[in-house]
Amino acid sequence: MDPSALNSPELQQFLSQEKERAMLNEVVAKLTSSCWDKCVTGTPGSKFSSSESSCLSHCAQRYMEMSAIIMKRFQGMH
Repeated sequence: MDPSALNSPELQQFLSQEKERAMLNEVVAKLTSSCWDKCVTGTPGSKFSSSESSCLSHCAQRYMEMSAIIMKRFQGMH
């Protein structure tokens, strides 16, 4: 492989996209784990109860709102 190819804009863009994808996957995994632990009691059946479904929805929304606030603060620090 040509070493100059490592600095190509296409490769840099690809790496940036992969990093964003990895970060998104990590956020989803944390969200799933924390909201599941908070909202799902016992072993779920074929579907969630209405209270579990409502809890999961609110938990996910709050988590995403907090993530956005944290990201804005982090970006403002640079």
